[in-house]
Amino acid sequence: MDWVSRIAEERIREAIERGELRNLPGEGKPLEIEDLSHVPEDLRTAYIMMRNAGIVPEEVQLAKETVTLADLLRMCRTDEERADIRKKLNERRLRLRLLMEQRGWYGAAAWDTYGERIEKRLGGDEA
Repeated sequence: MDWVSRIAEERIREAIERGELRNLPGEGKPLEIEDLSHVPEDLRTAYIMMRNAGIVPEEVQLAKETVTLADLLRMCRTDEERADIRKKLNERRLRLRLLMEQRGWYGAAAWDTYGERIEKRLGGDEA
């Protein structure tokens, strides 16, 4: 055991003795172990911190915006509204496609298999 672990264990033991760890949320309940096998090991801490802060990757945010704009486009009543939303939608789709190309997703086997379905689901063919 390294010195950092020893200090941490000692501080935890002292806090238990002082009663500082009583009545905490989740006390007596099993820990929920999250499966992070899909996240590279060196990125897990950053992933958890970003998730807990409510930060999502740009491509996820763009995908959500794309779906929202596609829904709005279907509900437009005037050509002027439609043109404005279509412009925003095309900008988001282009940015999303560029991000995915930069990350190498378009050449990936998974993208070859599921890419068309993903784009349809995001409203790519409906607007």
